Amino acid sequence: MELIKVGKIVNTHGIKGEIRIISDFKYKKDVFKVGNILYVDDDKLEINSYRVHKNFDMVTFKGINDINDVLKYKGSNAYINREEYKFDGYLYEDIIGLDVIIDNKKYGVVDTFLFSTAHPIIVIKDKDNNKHFVPYIDEYVKEINLEKHEILIEVIDGLL
Repeated sequence: MELIKVGKIVNTHGIKGEIRIISDFKYKKDVFKVGNILYVDDDKLEINSYRVHKNFDMVTFKGINDINDVLKYKGSNAYINREEYKFDGYLYEDIIGLDVIIDNKKYGVVDTFLFSTAHPIIVIKDKDNNKHFVPYIDEYVKEINLEKHEILIEVIDGLL
């Protein structure tokens, strides 16, 4: 089983066992559906209801109807089993660790992602451990090849 983080439980909501999840997961509309499974701590929990409230994904779990039963999850991460899903595109987890190729030369590796309101930002770590930031948009990301373990980036003057 390969667990992928889909969000963090930041609080409870009300007294009937609803939780608030903060999530920047790219495919959360596919994940937060009634009947799907979330893994929190050592528990396997089936989603009973889902709604969006402000910036939060609000979830209740089957068989849990009381705030006291979900308080223990506050501050925990929520995960899915990747093997249970087929996504139309790449997950950020797929791209982290790929070699960054610029002008047919290895420039560095994808270290992580940052998230802004406009678009995600790729954090590239070069051979000297310096970090560089590139918007994760088609203008700069030309190709992702998981078989070759590389991502092709096109840069403009001043980007790096």
